[in-house]
Amino acid sequence: MISRRDFLQATVAASAIYGASGVGNWSKLAAQQALTQDDLLQFDTFGNITLVHVTDIHGQLKPVYFREPEINLGVGAVNGLPPHVTGADFLKMFNIAPGTPEAYALTYPDFAALAKSYGRMGGLDRVATILNAIRADRPDALLLDGGDTWHGSYTCLKTDAQDMVNVMNALKPDAMTSHWEFTLGVDRVNEIVDGLDFPFLGANIFDAEWDEPAYEPYKMFERGGAKVAVIGQAFPYLPIANPKYMFPGLSFGVREERMNEVVQEVRDAGADLVVVLSHNGFDVDRKMAAQVPGIDVILTGHTHDALPEPVMVGGTMLIASGSNGKFVTRLDLDVQNGQLMGFRHKLIPVFSDVIAPDKQVAALIDEQRAPYEAELSEVLGHTDSLLYRRGNFNGTWDDLICNALIDEREADIAMSPGFRWGPSLLPGDAITREDLFNATSMSYPAAYRSEMTGETIHVILEDVADNLFNPDPYYQQGGDMVRVGGMGYHIDVSKPQGSRITNMTLLKTGEAIDPAKSYVVSGWASVNEGTEGPAIWDVVESYVKRMGTVSIDPNKSVKVTGA
Repeated sequence: MISRRDFLQATVAASAIYGASGVGNWSKLAAQQALTQDDLLQFDTFGNITLVHVTDIHGQLKPVYFREPEINLGVGAVNGLPPHVTGADFLKMFNIAPGTPEAYALTYPDFAALAKSYGRMGGLDRVATILNAIRADRPDALLLDGGDTWHGSYTCLKTDAQDMVNVMNALKPDAMTSHWEFTLGVDRVNEIVDGLDFPFLGANIFDAEWDEPAYEPYKMFERGGAKVAVIGQAFPYLPIANPKYMFPGLSFGVREERMNEVVQEVRDAGADLVVVLSHNGFDVDRKMAAQVPGIDVILTGHTHDALPEPVMVGGTMLIASGSNGKFVTRLDLDVQNGQLMGFRHKLIPVFSDVIAPDKQVAALIDEQRAPYEAELSEVLGHTDSLLYRRGNFNGTWDDLICNALIDEREADIAMSPGFRWGPSLLPGDAITREDLFNATSMSYPAAYRSEMTGETIHVILEDVADNLFNPDPYYQQGGDMVRVGGMGYHIDVSKPQGSRITNMTLLKTGEAIDPAKSYVVSGWASVNEGTEGPAIWDVVESYVKRMGTVSIDPNKSVKVTGA
């Protein structure tokens, strides 16, 4: 008799080949070329439970351009596995033709040219239209928000995230988890949470003093005659990746043993389906799926991956729904007698020129933005280059930020954090204040200027590289490689910590970085309390205004081997 694990894996494989009911159906949709709203929303309703997943919206109320990464390396056992596949290899893996709307949405090749044809993506008023259609078909569908929602834009910063709270409330989520939310400060988070109509879940968030759960670990729902347990898993590494002084008294962590306990608890309480709403990042979730029995579905977030098909780990299904509002996942499940018997899945691309905005939500979005329209629309300069952020080692937005730090702060070397958030701009676009804040908006923006020895710089790069390329996913603390301006280096991602970074070179002289010599370094987003300096957006604004039009040369300063 076929096992449940083999059955589910065979379902994914067959769906990928035959395009059954959404899974693997991207190639059929691509062949149509001329998209319609009906095409994008078409779904073969299945089973008795529907999950809807959005994640990593990062404050983006309006449609945006967002270029997917050119480089997304996997190390160890996950090398070459989704989501560590990009470009032509990604298209081949998922049977997507180049130049199609789906190729544009999911990959980077010819991004600027395709963007002019297919337009922006996202917009929470368009997401609302998708939700309305799903709920008309399945009224009790569960909408689950994977976090990184209350952060990432000018209006989100100015309103302490009230703009995002108001609009997301209108979408009526059933639960959410978190990461960047805590950079609002724990008092503001708790103020918002106390007023929410849905649970803010985090089974792995504990009160550090009392060693007890600080937020609800899970929520049980009755749907389609079955009990659905949704367990929240907040970003595990908040006190390392973000300033821990902003949420004193809280501890996080992967807490695999805790997840085992909670899964057993909900199973004992009669859960027929166990869903983990996670902000771990894909590879951490992949390991957790292999280590923790009893999880049916992990809705993964944090690493911004968008995959048109589920990834199976044993009997656990991993779902990746992208970022910035570009995609909405619909997952229909057939759950009978405590067993997941089958599913239908569709990653819905939110093409803003194809999907009509919901009028009520569109009006609500405009209401949030109205007090700030003059500031949002102010043109600071223009770009001759495609400005994007995603990629393991560099992005042109961060090249621009590093150039500004070196010039404005009179530094030898600049460092910009490897953030994944931040929409893209096309060549020829104006750079508005909104665009600048989309790439820099945060609650600890000070642009520091300090002296560091070559040895210290090397240690920093090695530490960040290990966060990204440690072969054990539980030691990967999220983010991409710190971006460096004014300096080049060689990285061998296959080496152990302390041995990955070599050939560090000061670009302006061509000389090797001297471990004993001091260099003036400017950067931003330090997690250390009391960091002094102007806000990063003021530094970049001054530079862009002075330049008028910015042009970013191809960045060839990082040599990568071992992948």
